[in-house]
Amino acid sequence: MIPSDSPRAGGAVAGTASGPSLADRTGYDEHFLGVPVPLPMPSNPAVETVVLPYTHFTVVLRADRRMAAAAAVCIDGRLLVEDVPRESSWQFDPRLGKDRQAGDDVYRDNSLDKGHLVRRLDPVWGEAAEADQANEDTFHYTNAAPQADVFNQGKKLWQGLENHLLDHAAGPDRKLTVLTGPVLHDCDPPYRGVQVPLRFWKVAAFLQDGSLAATAYVLDQSPDLTRDADRALAGAQAGAPPPLGAFRTFQVPVKDVVELTSLDLGPLPAADLMPVVRAPEERWKRLASHDDITLRRG
Repeated sequence: MIPSDSPRAGGAVAGTASGPSLADRTGYDEHFLGVPVPLPMPSNPAVETVVLPYTHFTVVLRADRRMAAAAAVCIDGRLLVEDVPRESSWQFDPRLGKDRQAGDDVYRDNSLDKGHLVRRLDPVWGEAAEADQANEDTFHYTNAAPQADVFNQGKKLWQGLENHLLDHAAGPDRKLTVLTGPVLHDCDPPYRGVQVPLRFWKVAAFLQDGSLAATAYVLDQSPDLTRDADRALAGAQAGAPPPLGAFRTFQVPVKDVVELTSLDLGPLPAADLMPVVRAPEERWKRLASHDDITLRRG
């Protein structure tokens, strides 16, 4: 891990962005739930990361991929501020060189969206100034990854997961910790100096009956799950974004997220509410609505 204030992590070097220093940001609190949920980090210590704290969330950036390996946010549902306008513009993190971030050059004049990893409203809670700062912080390129611009039921399900979990799983305290990020594979298709991830993951942690509980999800934007990646991407046009498919949202075992990402998720696989003793073809549960989510141990 490279600390965000070291010279190798960017620091105050040529090519960094102007703007607030962000030096006062305290980031994700692993004790937010009252039991420790550590920041997700690569299991392989040889994978270099930069830890970037913001307001109520932290991004673990893979500089070699110019995007996050993971992000973690604390959500206090009792203190959420729902009327903060979406008026912020995307910006580089000044603590890191621009060449280590996927900026507007990746998203300009194409069909790709800047997909928030930490959802914009999740860290927006507390006093007005604190909530405003959290909203601004989510608009750093370090908190984005390329996503298909198509909006369908799968994407709607993905974007509403936190609200559903706050209402149906987080209990009276309405506290939720969410870890999220793209699935970074070596075979992800290249485009404008980055590799576009085809899947995203999310793991939510909360207290249930006084004990730690967790559920995990995968959002898939692969072109066609019935074909192998090489064939599915064969129709890509030179200079155009890779062809991406309609979003599919699945509930999956937490341990599968560990295997997909090679991240250490600490106690969360053992706290999983989804039974994992099932046939391989049924292991991932495709969600048609939030009512399909397993939120109690069977």
